[in-house]
Amino acid sequence: MTAEPNETLRTLIVDDEPLAVERMQILCARIPALSVVGTASDGAAALRLVEALAPELVLLDMTMPEVDGLSVARALAGQANSPAIVFVTAHDHFAVEAFDLDAVDYVLKPVAQDRLERAIDRALARRNAPQRAPDGDRTPEWIEEFWVPHRSELVRVSASDIDRIDAERDYVRLHVGQNDGPGRSYLMLHTIVGLEARLDPERFIRLHRSTIVRRDRIAGLRHDGLGVWSAELADGTMLRIGRTYLARAKAMAGR
Repeated sequence: MTAEPNETLRTLIVDDEPLAVERMQILCARIPALSVVGTASDGAAALRLVEALAPELVLLDMTMPEVDGLSVARALAGQANSPAIVFVTAHDHFAVEAFDLDAVDYVLKPVAQDRLERAIDRALARRNAPQRAPDGDRTPEWIEEFWVPHRSELVRVSASDIDRIDAERDYVRLHVGQNDGPGRSYLMLHTIVGLEARLDPERFIRLHRSTIVRRDRIAGLRHDGLGVWSAELADGTMLRIGRTYLARAKAMAGR
């Protein structure tokens, strides 16, 4: 990775484990786009150093005693010119909370050099992107992408690529790319009720207590008799529509 002089990111490393800080310093030293301006071993110190050093990027551990990484990110989110956040953690189950806080990325420990470089590329891209003017009382944006565990890292899944979401106990399964073949699926720790509240209702519809479907993946509705209706998806899958959700499904079809 190379960087122009004006692309160097002033960076603060925050982790309560000294060896983790040392390792992150070594990784950062190999990235010309970074300039490490300080380190902190707890959340409270991190907030003080952000105020004193004005970093543009914080590499932030998630689990720390007293003031944890999520608390630090929440505190910074309300400030003007707040730094970009890349969470660095050994735990994958905080990804949804991290996304809610508009984090640039979520990197799992042990951190690989190429994985950190991809995160830095995203931070640079965000910094260099045109800034949108504030929209006053604009409604918060619907979620556009997810970070989901896959093998040894977290991958980003765009909401626009999701065909269907199924509930599996305390998890949800995201089904992706089924129109182009067998597709893929990713399991994520989240409730379907909480996820429904974050998805754009103009793009997604809940058809059953355990199923959410992207609207443009629905090819038609079929009456199976005795008040039972099913939705046929573009790939031929038939999904039974729950009675609680039948009215909204019919409204979508103009019935």
